[in-house]
Amino acid sequence: MRSGKSASKLAFGLYEVDLATGEIWRAGHRIKLQSQPFKVLTVLLERAGEVVTRDELQLLLWGGDTIVDFDHSLATAINKIREALRDSAENPRFVETLARRGYRFIAPVTTVPGGESGPATGSVLGLDSSPAETDTENHASGTNGFLDSATPVHEPSATAFSAVIHTESAASAASSSAIPIIPAVAAAPVQKLTTKPRSLGLLFKAGITAAACIAGALGGYYFGLRHSVPGPQHINQLTENGHLAVGSALTENFTPSVTDGYRLFVPVLEGGKSTIATVPVSGGPPVNLNIPDEVQAPTLGDISADGSRLLLRNHLSPESEQPLWVVPVDGGSALRVGAILAHDATWMPDGHSILYAAGNDIFLTQGADSAPEHYATLPGRAFWLRWNPAGSLLRFTVLDPIAHTQTLWQLAASDRKPRPILSDFSDPASECCGVWTADGSAYVFQSFHGGNSDLWKLARNGKSGPSRLTYGPLQFESPVAARTGATVYFLGVDIRSEVDRLTPGGAHGGAHGAAADKSSSAGMGLAPERGFLAAADRVAFSRDKKWVAWTDSSGHLWRAAADGAQKIQLTPDNFNVFVACWSPDGSQLAIMARQPGKAWQIYLVAADGGDIQPVLKESRNSADPSWSPDGQSLAYGRINDALGKESSERTLHLINLKTGKIDQIPGSEGLFSPRWSPDGRYIAALSLDQRQVRLFDVAAQTWKTLPLDSGADPVWSSDSRYLYIHRSMDPAQPIDRIAIPSGQVQELIKLAGSSEGDAVDYVFVGLNQDDVPLIRVRTATGNMYSMQLH
Repeated sequence: MRSGKSASKLAFGLYEVDLATGEIWRAGHRIKLQSQPFKVLTVLLERAGEVVTRDELQLLLWGGDTIVDFDHSLATAINKIREALRDSAENPRFVETLARRGYRFIAPVTTVPGGESGPATGSVLGLDSSPAETDTENHASGTNGFLDSATPVHEPSATAFSAVIHTESAASAASSSAIPIIPAVAAAPVQKLTTKPRSLGLLFKAGITAAACIAGALGGYYFGLRHSVPGPQHINQLTENGHLAVGSALTENFTPSVTDGYRLFVPVLEGGKSTIATVPVSGGPPVNLNIPDEVQAPTLGDISADGSRLLLRNHLSPESEQPLWVVPVDGGSALRVGAILAHDATWMPDGHSILYAAGNDIFLTQGADSAPEHYATLPGRAFWLRWNPAGSLLRFTVLDPIAHTQTLWQLAASDRKPRPILSDFSDPASECCGVWTADGSAYVFQSFHGGNSDLWKLARNGKSGPSRLTYGPLQFESPVAARTGATVYFLGVDIRSEVDRLTPGGAHGGAHGAAADKSSSAGMGLAPERGFLAAADRVAFSRDKKWVAWTDSSGHLWRAAADGAQKIQLTPDNFNVFVACWSPDGSQLAIMARQPGKAWQIYLVAADGGDIQPVLKESRNSADPSWSPDGQSLAYGRINDALGKESSERTLHLINLKTGKIDQIPGSEGLFSPRWSPDGRYIAALSLDQRQVRLFDVAAQTWKTLPLDSGADPVWSSDSRYLYIHRSMDPAQPIDRIAIPSGQVQELIKLAGSSEGDAVDYVFVGLNQDDVPLIRVRTATGNMYSMQLH
């Protein structure tokens, strides 16, 4: 092992490991790990990037003559490491298992300069200062400033870094300590760590290496003077609470921030409710803004040129087009912008009129008393509208609701003709959310490459290829440019969640009251779900309760016995599974999934794995399969606006799996998310705006509306007597159980306030084998960061 305090600290991702004291720190918080797992982690870190065989681990840590149950001890140690690092064997970020060979630490590892043990509070990691990007503006050219498939992408060599997170104290009297350091955001090279030299020969080699490094540094200095090679980017963390709202192109939900030069206006989530908060540009805790009641779920669009007014949309329901509001930043009443419905908007360069996007068009309005003017027709739905500082060029993101791709476009104010930029930069296209720097010299946007969302920079003339600015390990997105200088602020996504189950009293307690027209079970709370379902996104048990299927945070579908044994992955990594439903006999599952660049489709997959078979042959989205009680048919629907706005009609259908015949369910116009009761008597569904829960009597072929004001994620009890619903639009976030067919509603719990500590939001993920609701509680989503561009 390593000796000497100066070389005893290592960093990877959000973690620091002090080999001298045996401690692990995550963003300033100490993590417990027992002695033997820590020794295993130390070996893996010292040989990061290499396969460490099981035999080597046994010899190093247990000794050749030690008589222990080695396989069990090693497996336990690896599991403890993954638990401490919030890692997963199925989707590893740190420790990778190589079957029958050993283990490998796959994240970049760096050394930390000497200092006191414990959380760092103001130091910069001693990272390689190799250039992250090279200014190649004179090397490659496009046509008329546009980029095509031949555009070079400038990424660093294997030994280059692009970013260092530099920690500084939040400029707030409420914060008494510095924001903890977040190490190694860059794609750092793996530094092999060795023990002290054991011979003069090694010392001689070390001296030669040092001399070569000095010579290389001097040569690099003079080379840099000639070629203006920038140094590494420094990233500052601005917030700590981790409650910033995270967007998703999958749900047409972008989360822009804006600035008036002194503050950042950022979207935040608290207990399932969204609002707008302010953060000083130098950092500090978010402070909620006083938003008028008319805008109950505000979504930011833009801020006026003088920084006095916000342009907001009210996004309380999943409907894509929403009213526009102008709200003063320092309080006051909200002013609705005429009768306009839009999915995004921005101020025009004149600072008075507003440009807004609705459908596949953008319109110009001078105010409440003027008729909107058609401005341009676009190839899709436009988001993140941003003018350059000169007011001559508009860039925006276009979403394809079928392929679910994101592409960057621009149009000049002089001709209003949309043109794509960065064609074929990624496959499928994933570029979005760009902003201009204050002087217009660069355009910063986000793109998904290599499994991570990062920020890229494009020079003003567009003749050189984009340069990458960040390299994870967080998902970096949603940039906003400072009003002066070259600073860019952005969101770093770090989602943490757990699955809880409803329980009397609950480990977290939790109290709630019953509505006047509802019965309520007193004393229900939440308790953590232990074991393999603790990190599930959606859960479904087979009818006989012997098997369970679930999706993970990466969209993979898994299946196991109810006790967690016989676990297998059912879908390949390129499938993103949203929901799965067991056939009545438990032999197969119907899933709603999509592949990159394709629409949501319904597939069948055998419960023991194998080929995945598409059910429909369509070029549009289909969703939410639900089995008939005889297993011969599926009910299915379309997606609502939250998953992509489609122009075609959305209704519910039945498909016979033997004949392929498709029938529309009578009276199902404007409905989605069908759920067939296990006894086959009823089909529950939601209205597209999720404000109604409807019930279809299969025998009578009639619909009725249940006495609820909203609904999400309906699930039937195994005996068909109850329908469980999450009323996600209610501020209290209740879970209701509705008796069928009487319609009597019992409120089981108000999720808001039911969790210990702060919760960002709640998702109803399904029922366990005892028909007890399972809730995914997100406790953190992300924080704001800043970067000074070179």
